[in-house]
Amino acid sequence: MAQKLRPLRVRVKEKGGKITTAGRRALSSRQFALPDGNRPGVAGRYPMDTIARARNALARAAQNETPAVQAKIRRAVYAKFPELKARAKARGI
Repeated sequence: MAQKLRPLRVRVKEKGGKITTAGRRALSSRQFALPDGNRPGVAGRYPMDTIARARNALARAAQNETPAVQAKIRRAVYAKFPELKARAKARGI
């Protein structure tokens, strides 16, 4: 009899509402706005596994990145969370 395969679910570890190093390393590269993976053990920069982290990725990118990189992060966040794009459009951002 064949066994049913269950989808793999990774639970992100948090402490005090902040993601831990182990939790960050457990994320796949698709859960980052910039999945460059140039650092060992980390799949990318700007985690966006939750809507709050996606908003934070937009804010941090606006502070630290070039306009080209900001656009790339915006595209990744808005693709994953279209409601953020609708909200930004309504506010004229």
